[in-house]
Amino acid sequence: ISFFFYWDVGCWGMTLNSIPLRPASLRPFRASVGASLQRHKRNWVWNQFFVLEEYTGDDPLYVGKLHSDVDKGDGKVKYVLNGEGATSIFTIDENTGDIHATKRLDREEQAYYTLRAQARDRATNLPVEPESEFVIKVQDINDNEPKFLDGPYNAQVPEMSPVGTSVVEVKATDADDPTYGNSARVVYSILEGQPYFSVEPKTGIVRTALPNMDREARDQYLLVIQAKDMVGQMGGLSGTTSVTVTLTDVNDNPPRFSRKSYQFAVPESLPVASVVAKIKALDSDIGPNAEMDYRIIEGDGLGVFRVASDKDTQEGVITLQKNLDFETKSSYTLKIEVSNRNIDPRFLSQGPFSDTAMVRLTVENVDEPPIFSTPLSKMGVSEAAKVGTIIGTVSALDPDSTNSPIRYSIDRNTDLERFFNIEATTGVISTAKPLDREANAVHNITILAIKNSRPRVGKGVALITVLDINDNAPVFAIEYETFLCERVGPGQVIETISAVDKDEPPSGHQFFFSLTAETAGNMNFTLRDNKDNTASILTKRGGFQRREQSMYRLPVLIMDSGTPALSSTNTLSIRVCDCDPDGTPQSCGTEAFTLSAGLSTGALVAILACIITLLVLVLLIVTMRRRKKEPLILDEDRDVRENIVRYDDEGGGEEDTEAFDMVALRNLNVVRDSKARRDVTPEVPTLYCSRPPPYKITPDNGIFREFIWDRLKDADVDPSAPPYDSLQTYAFEGSGSVAESLSSLDSLSTDSEQNYDYLSDWGPRFRKLADLYGHGDSSNIFSS
Repeated sequence: ISFFFYWDVGCWGMTLNSIPLRPASLRPFRASVGASLQRHKRNWVWNQFFVLEEYTGDDPLYVGKLHSDVDKGDGKVKYVLNGEGATSIFTIDENTGDIHATKRLDREEQAYYTLRAQARDRATNLPVEPESEFVIKVQDINDNEPKFLDGPYNAQVPEMSPVGTSVVEVKATDADDPTYGNSARVVYSILEGQPYFSVEPKTGIVRTALPNMDREARDQYLLVIQAKDMVGQMGGLSGTTSVTVTLTDVNDNPPRFSRKSYQFAVPESLPVASVVAKIKALDSDIGPNAEMDYRIIEGDGLGVFRVASDKDTQEGVITLQKNLDFETKSSYTLKIEVSNRNIDPRFLSQGPFSDTAMVRLTVENVDEPPIFSTPLSKMGVSEAAKVGTIIGTVSALDPDSTNSPIRYSIDRNTDLERFFNIEATTGVISTAKPLDREANAVHNITILAIKNSRPRVGKGVALITVLDINDNAPVFAIEYETFLCERVGPGQVIETISAVDKDEPPSGHQFFFSLTAETAGNMNFTLRDNKDNTASILTKRGGFQRREQSMYRLPVLIMDSGTPALSSTNTLSIRVCDCDPDGTPQSCGTEAFTLSAGLSTGALVAILACIITLLVLVLLIVTMRRRKKEPLILDEDRDVRENIVRYDDEGGGEEDTEAFDMVALRNLNVVRDSKARRDVTPEVPTLYCSRPPPYKITPDNGIFREFIWDRLKDADVDPSAPPYDSLQTYAFEGSGSVAESLSSLDSLSTDSEQNYDYLSDWGPRFRKLADLYGHGDSSNIFSS
């Protein structure tokens, strides 16, 4: 069993190569045709079908025919088509096996389709032939024109390039099948741009076609290039692109001055480095090819003027190198050459790439200010010079031919304190005030020179140095803080001192140290001059004790080497300290001084200041309270402080109750109950050694004693009592009293202040009470 495929293209046919079917592929189908049947080996025709693209007919396009030798023409076999485009693009007649294309095909979209063909039994729908694969290839026609995918093009070529110089290569592509016919074979031609450029037909390379194309004449060309398929034959399709060719510059033109001579006027007051004039040469080239250099090759202005090229404008800039003077020379002549900086050797044969021009510069006269013969005058004067001492002289001249007289003055903005004067006509400078080198060693003053004819002002500078004299005595270099350990032995260096001097002698300082005559023979310390502007302080003995003397003051005499020599006495304070075994001071004098704590003198001073401030605040608060007469501690029930009643009216003794309520003292027959607070235990011991017996009816000589016991007992157990002890004492005068008055005894209180130091006065008070009344034992009262 085999398939036979017929291929029909148009009205002509073609026999296909046969491919034998493998027997293994038929094994599944032997059972379907019966065991008695024997397969006869047959060949079946097999290859690919072709179909033209872009078919535009109304009827489906016939592709080919499928046929099986099993098909006897009785309609029992049907043909089935599967694969790419089956039923959508390609259809098959299931009875005849004819294949048709129902849609327009485009090879550029899809060049071939792979399908599978199969013959089936119409009744059972079982395959009678194995499924086989075949290809329908779309046959190309010339339906695509060449296209320049990279166009339009831009290219550059140097001007004056020789004929045949490559400019650019253009490339066109054709979507048609390059393996079939000439549909994709293109050739190139130039439609516009002749006769300047040409293009190679096969490669598309654009080349120059004319020699000596000048950029200065025309710098850009527009070309139109065509690409045509079918090798350019009749009926081929074509496409075009544009090419813009720009000629780049080469240095083929020399610079040229527009004129052969130039003339400029220059004022004589023009400062050095100023621009005098600008000249410019023309060059048809551009960019680096138009860069030019200028130089002066001849003339009497060499050294007075210079010329340089401006890199931005390519102008020749003439600048002044020296000051001009109309009275000396009124004109200059310069010959200036200009040349290209970058020269192309190919064009040297055309002539020199340079040009020259003459420049005449005329100097104009101006009214100039006076000029000092020396712009900076240096002078010196001793700081001991008296007022009116002449220091020096300045002079200025009129540079103009008029030679006008000149007057001098000092610019007071540079001599604010008016230390100097100048004579207006002669320029003589003298001192106007006493000078002090230590305050101002150098004076920089400005001298003004003014012409009488016109207000033209010239300026000069006078630098006046004040010369030093020995007018300052040497002193200690720093404020020394010297410590001496108690365990130090004799001959130990405890301090090295140095000195400073505000003066600056030419040969440098040389100081001499010694002890004053009064202290030279002391038994404690001595001084050794080290001959290097320092001195060492040494101990002469040991056994220093800070308890005996905590501070020593040692006067030191310092003398300089000036003429005349000056000296001063400086006192060195030496504190005796308790030191650790390493010799580090721990405490000095009566105050602790521990270096290990890291506290400096400034820190200790700050701590001391804080303490003093706090004490002042406390005292201020106490003073304010006293002025307001407010108690420090308030008691709602009673004032435990001493009550002072002042009067000078002697009444009738005990019968007089106007000054003080004596009811409590006069109630003699009432037994007093204890008023102790049972819920509070006293925190301080009582002021009496033994507690008296309970109160009862007592004779008059015990009234006051009982009253005192009662008040003391209340104060001992009262939790709101003040922290200090308080005692109130009274003297009770009965009938026959000598004093005839009632008052507190020996009170130390004053009108404005109260004394709380009661304990020291109890003895005298109690004794006096006992003596006044003549009753009881004063010793018992005192001991209590």
